[in-house]
Amino acid sequence: MEPQKEARTCRDLGERPPAAKSQTPKEEGRRESGAAPVVAALGEEVGSASVEGLWDLPVEPSDRRPECSRCSRPQKVCLCPFLPVHPLHISTHLYIVQHPAEESRVLRTVPLLAACLPQDKCRVKIGRRFSEERDPELSMVCRKSGTLILYPGAEAANLEEFVLDSPIYPSTIIIIDGTWSQAKDIFYKNSLFRLPKQVQLKSSISSQYVIRMQPTNRCLSTLECAAVALSILEKNNYIQETLLRPLQALCSFQLQHGARIRLSKEHLLKNGLYPKSMPKNKRKLRKMELLMSSVKI
Repeated sequence: MEPQKEARTCRDLGERPPAAKSQTPKEEGRRESGAAPVVAALGEEVGSASVEGLWDLPVEPSDRRPECSRCSRPQKVCLCPFLPVHPLHISTHLYIVQHPAEESRVLRTVPLLAACLPQDKCRVKIGRRFSEERDPELSMVCRKSGTLILYPGAEAANLEEFVLDSPIYPSTIIIIDGTWSQAKDIFYKNSLFRLPKQVQLKSSISSQYVIRMQPTNRCLSTLECAAVALSILEKNNYIQETLLRPLQALCSFQLQHGARIRLSKEHLLKNGLYPKSMPKNKRKLRKMELLMSSVKI
């Protein structure tokens, strides 16, 4: 108890207490300039009172722009005029497995997709890891024989061909929303997503999501993948046209207000326009070499 009494005596007298061993040069400078005795004289009581006083300060409201309840865009740049008046009538159930990082992106396409479809036909599941305990609904969907997962790969079947040959017509399709590395992480680290039949699109269309860079010209955004897949499953090309309309409007608006067309890495490499040096990381370098070899073919 004696050292504590001595410390209080120093504060009461306004004397300088002994310097601590862990004192930094900045602290020494403050002590030499006379700031330390003032702080010491205030004491812990004054410090705590000052902190408590902060709770009484008024909180300024945020300046976040109000969003449209349907398309989730700021009201001043609402895209509802480009959405269908009524949600599209579809029989296929669509599940979007979305990486958490995509939820905060300004120019995301999933809200536009969901705004075009009935709420009971389009479900968005946000997360990196899924299991039967964490999401029983998604687990049950993955175990159904009529469920497909759209993810490219050597084992993936062509969606159009699979629909023609399958004895059970697909009723549900799962699409992963995220960057290519995020989608790969979700697909391979969740065993649930290897239960459904894996399919891919063999469409020759180029992405119209020109304000975001893609690895190749054939890489499509989540909205575009859903548009093509649903038009195949529903056997209705009007669905693809309708779903792409708000995406085209979004890109057009952004380009009119300063955005630039983002060419794919494939196009930049093919034309010698890639601005960055080749990566030193072996894994990234291998991915780049594979991309370059696909360009030369």
